[in-house]
Amino acid sequence: MVLVSQKVMDALRNLGLNLYERKLWVALLAKGSATAGELSEMAGVPRSRTYDVLESLAEKGFVVIQTGKPIRFIAVSPEEALERVKKKLEEKIRETIARIEELKNSDVMKELTQLYSKGIKTISPEELTGAIKGKFSLHQQLDSMFKSASKNISIVTTPEGLKEIVANHLETLKLAKERGVEIRIATSGKVMSDVLNSLKDIAEIRVIDEKKVSLGGRFFLVDNTQFILSLTDPKLQAPQDIALWSKSQHASANVLSPMFNFLWEHSKPVSS
Repeated sequence: MVLVSQKVMDALRNLGLNLYERKLWVALLAKGSATAGELSEMAGVPRSRTYDVLESLAEKGFVVIQTGKPIRFIAVSPEEALERVKKKLEEKIRETIARIEELKNSDVMKELTQLYSKGIKTISPEELTGAIKGKFSLHQQLDSMFKSASKNISIVTTPEGLKEIVANHLETLKLAKERGVEIRIATSGKVMSDVLNSLKDIAEIRVIDEKKVSLGGRFFLVDNTQFILSLTDPKLQAPQDIALWSKSQHASANVLSPMFNFLWEHSKPVSS
């Protein structure tokens, strides 16, 4: 029996519910109150697994267990269930953050840092290269790069990419500017006025003259020592962002830096 669309089932999966949990909760929503046997038959979940799965749903806040013989289960409304899931996640995040902060100030962190420092000395900068997958990972790595900048940050991006930079890295770039870091951004199209206003005191922005240079890529260069090069076409709807990160000083200083300077020379200043 099909009770809801596949779209609903997919949305519930994104909340962390496995297949049996989704099936049983949907069945219980349709019944309001039921025994494990009734739900097992209705949802097509093996009877041997039904009790355990319903207890898991109760722990997550989707179900209320009604004691008695036989034991019955009552559905929690979707709105209330989502609110419970949200509060539980918030509490878990707070606890995790507290543990991280405690770890950062402990002897454990000192030991880990010493271990890392010892290991990293055996690796040449050119070997520090890797693939970055996903927008979240990309922006995490960019933020680390911007925080480490001491001289200059050079960015080539699209107007859409520039909006993402403002949304994810504005404060980090402000701090870099306060440290005396020169920030230059070359973009390949018209920039929104709100983006310009956000960056006007932080970075110099120029628009690439597309009559002279045709460009649709993105790269980020810090101190001419490390870079991120996007490998996905920003015009295409890719499943996830894929980029290359490297600490190759040769590629940074002798390939991407001259490329950026060439693009910069063929760009026009913009003002808010």
